[in-house]
Amino acid sequence: MKKTITLLVVVAALVAAVWYANRVTRQQVAHVRLGGDIPAVGPMAPEFTLKDLQGNDVSLSLLRGKVVLVNFWATWCEPCRDEIPLLIEVQQKYGAKGFVILGIALDDEGKKVVAPYVARERFDVHGNPEAMSYPILLGGDEIVRKFGGLLGYPTSVLISRDGRQIKRFTGRVGDQEINDAIQSLL
Repeated sequence: MKKTITLLVVVAALVAAVWYANRVTRQQVAHVRLGGDIPAVGPMAPEFTLKDLQGNDVSLSLLRGKVVLVNFWATWCEPCRDEIPLLIEVQQKYGAKGFVILGIALDDEGKKVVAPYVARERFDVHGNPEAMSYPILLGGDEIVRKFGGLLGYPTSVLISRDGRQIKRFTGRVGDQEINDAIQSLL
């Protein structure tokens, strides 16, 4: 009986900690007016250069002038895999308007696991099997530190055209939430 009560207290504390962390990280930066003539106020996104699956360098600074969603994910992460169809959809929908997703794969095994996964997997996007349609980069602890750490996977950071971090999403992002955030920056 004593063990059961202790276990329930520990589980309740963990649930409360996760709820609090999720609530804190989903708050939008104060005084941000998305869209319009007033520039966004938020911390600058950290500069980074990572390798894509073809071995090319991809730098965030080369995307200045575009709205960027940096998405931290892993092939073994179920919520990450569940989110991919939505990411494919928003990339297709807004790509021509100056929007790009950078998927940063954080698998410990790196390219040998990520490249085959990306090559073989297809995701249901409105009834059509679609491949990941945005650049996949190989990341690790250093890029995670640059973004202030992660509380879980997936985590996405929305960056304005002027390079400022506007919103951070921890956990699978909602359809309406991501569409509204992207549209307000385009």
